[in-house]
Amino acid sequence: MSFDLAFSIKVFSALFAIMNPVANVPVFLSLTQGATDAERRRIAVTTLLAVSVGCVVSAVAGEAILSVFGVSISDFRLAGGLLVLLIALSMLHGTASTQQAPTDKERQDLAHSDSDDVAIYPLAIPLLLGPGAIATMIVLGHTAYRSGQELAFALGLLVFLALLSVAMLAAPWIGHHLSARSTAITQRLMGMILAAIAVDMMLTSLRASFPGLTH
Repeated sequence: MSFDLAFSIKVFSALFAIMNPVANVPVFLSLTQGATDAERRRIAVTTLLAVSVGCVVSAVAGEAILSVFGVSISDFRLAGGLLVLLIALSMLHGTASTQQAPTDKERQDLAHSDSDDVAIYPLAIPLLLGPGAIATMIVLGHTAYRSGQELAFALGLLVFLALLSVAMLAAPWIGHHLSARSTAITQRLMGMILAAIAVDMMLTSLRASFPGLTH
């Protein structure tokens, strides 16, 4: 089994761009407003476990689940690329993507719910592990399996989850030092990276469907 460090970096970059721990710290603090630091840590741990399980299931079983519905990985790669591109464009415009944020009515319902309820929804799903992230994990997991880069994939995923853990657990401290300007700059930078990854996903799908495009 070979090891491709560039693929590990690609996995890490894709996850960092689409989940954006830095930009989601203020969201985490807002959704857990009124909770103690201990309660916030408990919510963070629950969210991290849900995201980790979701990532692994998407990467390992995603293709098998798609086959049940008669969808090929190439078709899903194109659809996923389009979805990820929409999210990236929203990030570049500084707006929240509707694919990864609760609606206004859902926000009102959450305001009257217990703080522990936000760990799975909307923090884990869809804020962090939204449709775009799931699509990205399925595509990258398939690529890793086909190219024998499972170890590189696992490394990129583990490094990102470690960084996400630090950001979530240190959210109260980070919130005191994170300015709105730095959050906006990070969001747009990650939007550019995510857009490039989305285009790569779509081009790979089109090349597989139309081999003549490679010439």
